[in-house]
Amino acid sequence: QVQLAESGGGLVRAGGSLRLSCAASGRTFGGYAMGWFRQAPGKEREFVAGIEWSGGRTDYADSVKGRFSISRDYAKNTVFLQMNDLKPEDTAVYHCTKRLAPRISRLPQEYNYWGQGTQVTVSS
Repeated sequence: QVQLAESGGGLVRAGGSLRLSCAASGRTFGGYAMGWFRQAPGKEREFVAGIEWSGGRTDYADSVKGRFSISRDYAKNTVFLQMNDLKPEDTAVYHCTKRLAPRISRLPQEYNYWGQGTQVTVSS
């Protein structure tokens, strides 16, 4: 079993930055893909960014490309999401997720494990 725990959310003004972390316990990350999704009130869960654990290939939603950066730390079994130039429309609960397959997917139903989420609120 895998447990994912997010941290690093909070309240920030537009233009500010936050760094989210996702620490995994249980089985290791090896050979899998990790992702970040977000869900705002009244909206569907949407893909934000993903990373292939072994090769390091990344993918980003168009809405965050150039502002957000996903990375991983093998030794700490941790995935990070660096968020810069935040906008009010980035306000959402951000979830870390793991897929039991090596390739990134933008579909939430293709991920197998989810964290509880961390709230990110961006004020204007």
